[in-house]
Amino acid sequence: MKEPEPLIREQRIGDTAIQYLDYPGEGAPLILLHATGFLPWMWHPIARAFAGEYRVLAPYFCDHRDAEPEEGGLAWATLADDLCRFCEALGIDAPFLVGHSMGATVITLANALHGQRARKMILIEPIFLPEQIYSMQLTVDQHPLAAKSIKRRSSWENIDEARAYLHGRALFKNWDDEMLDLYIRHGMVPGEDGGLTLACHPRREASLFMGSVHYNPWPLLEKIPCPVMVVEGGESENRQFINLKRASGLFPNGSYRMVPGAGHLVPMERPQEVIALIREFL
Repeated sequence: MKEPEPLIREQRIGDTAIQYLDYPGEGAPLILLHATGFLPWMWHPIARAFAGEYRVLAPYFCDHRDAEPEEGGLAWATLADDLCRFCEALGIDAPFLVGHSMGATVITLANALHGQRARKMILIEPIFLPEQIYSMQLTVDQHPLAAKSIKRRSSWENIDEARAYLHGRALFKNWDDEMLDLYIRHGMVPGEDGGLTLACHPRREASLFMGSVHYNPWPLLEKIPCPVMVVEGGESENRQFINLKRASGLFPNGSYRMVPGAGHLVPMERPQEVIALIREFL
């Protein structure tokens, strides 16, 4: 049996347009939102497991709005509003929502601030920073993630060089093989002078990271009534400063699950376990 492949679509939402992957299905809508600097194809091995049973949509939040990191970047509350307008434009009401990292925080803000009520939400490694950070005026150099991402290597001569580079980086060492292939195939595009370059430019990624500190999500968690599962990687470096067990307890109908041995990039490292968690929770 041929595995489901998505339709690649674009949806206007007022002054901009959002690209997305669409896996047709007869069931309820299931929206998957990716992490900072990544892309909807990172959901493909997971999305196809639910295609047909659900209508699965994976929007791309990287380059649909212009923003400069030195000017504060792209606020995640703006992305939350864009997600709501995306759903409204497609006639989607009360979807199941699954988000990873930035995507998990954006769907939280969408529900609490803009009334995008979900049937259920799964938040994989959401970025709920220590509260004091949201009152600070950080520059790009002071933001621990934006400062790194803006200097990220973004070009390679060919696929072999790109693959060798990724294999040598700690961030990618535990990735599922198919996920790494998808990242190279869809997360890189032909460069202006030949070779390959990142589809989400380091400056755009830095702008997204800078947008993470504009709105404190912690007071909003108790306002989200739907069932929420918070998923954490057992080896995630974020555990040093993000308390996701506390976060799960603040949701009125929250629960917590850990994926032992996984880092922050749980979907890329353990896609089959993520499929099992989603299926169980939905």
